[in-house]
Amino acid sequence: MSAAPKPILLWAVPRSRSTAFLRIMLERGDLEVVHEPFSYLQVDGHFELTGRRATSAVELLGMMLEVNADGRRVFAKDTSDYTYTPLLEDERLFTDVINTFMIREPRSAIASHYAMNPEATLDEYGFEYLHAIFDAVRSATGEVPLVIDGDDLVANPEATVRAYCERVGLEFVPEAMRWDPGQQTNWQRTDRWHAEVAESSGLVAKASGHRETPDTNEHLRRVAEHHQPFYDALARHRLCPG
Repeated sequence: MSAAPKPILLWAVPRSRSTAFLRIMLERGDLEVVHEPFSYLQVDGHFELTGRRATSAVELLGMMLEVNADGRRVFAKDTSDYTYTPLLEDERLFTDVINTFMIREPRSAIASHYAMNPEATLDEYGFEYLHAIFDAVRSATGEVPLVIDGDDLVANPEATVRAYCERVGLEFVPEAMRWDPGQQTNWQRTDRWHAEVAESSGLVAKASGHRETPDTNEHLRRVAEHHQPFYDALARHRLCPG
């Protein structure tokens, strides 16, 4: 009997459109989709997965691997505004999981993040730590992980999702590109961050309406300048859908 395909983990900077990508994975219906398990664990001290409770990142990773081995492939996405030191010290993250990454042009992502949380610290914008996770995966595996860009996702959604699926061993499901609007129960605690996805029925590029941007706010300009090199380093490896 062949081994079960590995679970897929999407690491993303906040406000990169990663929840919209997760919504596509959820619409497929053939995956155990897990929304920000490790960051929820950090905030709440526990995380529920298929009726079981984990209280540490290492325990939670083990539970995800068990669910995946039982026949329902796991897709999880998480964000890089928290740090996950014990998790990155667990070699199973590198040997037993497919780690993928999602970025977005920093000026847009930072303006969107600031609109949601003007008290965000420099680290919470997430580009530097996402790059650190990427480097950890590349060093441990000897391979360059898959990187997608949220701007590519909305500009060329079907090609981006199709190419992602091909790389991680999923069948592309065209019907999953559309969904019924509505909140999802597993992201209720952070639902204000996902309002646009909840109100949508598919991927649509929208003009930014943020009042504060790096062009109007000196603090955001400095934040964007700090994170730009980390974005650039990741963007060199991004999937370019044809």
